[in-house]
Amino acid sequence: MPAPTPDTIRTLTQTLSDLTDYLRENPDPAEALALVAPLLDDYTGLPVQLADTLRALSRTLQDHPEAPHIRHTSSLLKELLVAAWEQEDQHTLHYVLEDLRALYGRTCTHEPGGARCR
Repeated sequence: MPAPTPDTIRTLTQTLSDLTDYLRENPDPAEALALVAPLLDDYTGLPVQLADTLRALSRTLQDHPEAPHIRHTSSLLKELLVAAWEQEDQHTLHYVLEDLRALYGRTCTHEPGGARCR
């Protein structure tokens, strides 16, 4: 697998920005929930992935042979780990999404060409 590049990561963040812009246009609720669902997946969603990324970054920086060994470095790396735990705590957002789907599922009927909410 090739290493990601800053450009590939920028593409991902741009896609997220595009999603946000699209959601601001008030799409159908069922479609909006479906688009956000992968972001909040309990195992592979953004909170879990970002937490894992922050931990991996902290480990990479700490274990690098040229890492500066000063108190300030250790403090900064600990801040990354705290941020990782805070992000991971957000993994429960998938339950909120499930509850929203249940609520909107009661009021939306799927018809050819889209969903209609009452």
